[in-house]
Amino acid sequence: MNLLVPTATDDGEFHGPSLEEFFPGPLLFEGTAFEINRIMLVRFVAVIALLLVFWLGTRRMRVVPGRFQSLVEMGLDVVRVNIAEDLLGKKDGKRFLPILTTIFFMVLFMNITGIIPGLNIAGTSVVGVPLVLAIVSYVTFIYAGIKKSPANFFKNALFPPGVPLPVYLIVTPIELISTFVIRPVTLTLRLLMNMIVGHLLLVLFFSATSFFLFTMGGWWSILGVGSLAMGFVFTLFEILVAVLQAYVFALLTAVYIQLAVAEEH
Repeated sequence: MNLLVPTATDDGEFHGPSLEEFFPGPLLFEGTAFEINRIMLVRFVAVIALLLVFWLGTRRMRVVPGRFQSLVEMGLDVVRVNIAEDLLGKKDGKRFLPILTTIFFMVLFMNITGIIPGLNIAGTSVVGVPLVLAIVSYVTFIYAGIKKSPANFFKNALFPPGVPLPVYLIVTPIELISTFVIRPVTLTLRLLMNMIVGHLLLVLFFSATSFFLFTMGGWWSILGVGSLAMGFVFTLFEILVAVLQAYVFALLTAVYIQLAVAEEH
């Protein structure tokens, strides 16, 4: 199966991107529990690349790091300093650093496949990975709260102290939905929708470029040059979105953990 984005069709008409691209046919093991399609293959590539980067960056650690080791350490410091320690402090930051680092780099590498030629779709553009990561974040939040205060975590979350008794009829359902339902849903949808929209826009611009240049020709080629330029601009923007979404996902996970281990719990 061709891993490249679709271009102009053979019937001479332009067809824009559709959601069908996120549900490709099987490539391997069709009809089995281990069926692999294009997006699953992209996810495997992203995970292998992630493991390879960290293996190469940490296999020969030096006191005076080389360029590649420095790059890896810089990425790790972004999570350690700007997310973990900044929100959770030294003690809890170190405690939850592995999960925050894993979330950040997994989201980053899954996102960045959306602009890599030959892959051209983010591993997070189908709900599976965003949902799993949101569940991991949610479970970590619950674990942190119960570990901090086994007896009072759920009580303080659902029945905030200092609220008049009758008001709990309104406050408790709101807290239940906002704290224990909305958080994993918003984490999932924020990441998923950003990657879907980014992919559709890139496919739209580059498909339009192919259509204007090779199907229409003539003066239409001017529009093809314009759509090509916009495609490159949005590719750069998609790189920014990929990094930003990884940062936001890890940051919100740290925020939820910080709320769970707050003193009032």
